Amino acid sequence: MKLHDPRPNKGAHKPSRRLGRGHGSGRGKTAGRGTKGQKSRAGGGIPAWFEGGQTPLHIRTPKLHGFKNRFRVEYAAINLARLSDVAPGTLITPDVLRHDGLLRDQKTRPQPVKILGGGEAPRGVTIHAHAFTQSAVEKLESAGSVAQLISWPDGAPVERTDETSVEAPPSEPISAEAAAAEPEASAEADVPVATDESESES
Repeated sequence: MKLHDPRPNKGAHKPSRRLGRGHGSGRGKTAGRGTKGQKSRAGGGIPAWFEGGQTPLHIRTPKLHGFKNRFRVEYAAINLARLSDVAPGTLITPDVLRHDGLLRDQKTRPQPVKILGGGEAPRGVTIHAHAFTQSAVEKLESAGSVAQLISWPDGAPVERTDETSVEAPPSEPISAEAAAAEPEASAEADVPVATDESESES
């Protein structure tokens, strides 16, 4: 074997088709392009997105505007106004709200419940929910009710770490003697005090 003897395997190198070389070549006249039309012209062609004139898929598809968190928590929200008529001493839980039809229709699966601060808060009740707004917590505490956080989905009690003082701290009471002494002190402050110069002139 010499250096010029090796040959590639049969079928490894396939010669390109020679188009438009007469009838006997099998690729003469229209050279495999068919007859007339856009695709038969030199330089002609149809883009990959073309769908025969109908609105293409990339136009029909809604565009992504902004950002949507895939891991967001969807709450079933309810305002305090829906619970304002509840009798004192009642325990309100998500199951009670669903049973009474106070929550929106949850077609796929149950959702955690969030209490919003719209309306007047019920008095003397205990509400178990998975989330509360700050205004709802303040209204419930001022009405003597209890806002109890529970975990999702097992419903175990959870301590709230964002508790704030609803009412301002009361000021110290003023005694009757101190209140009577205040006008006397103000009157004494208005009386001019005699100086050494005024005494010498007299």
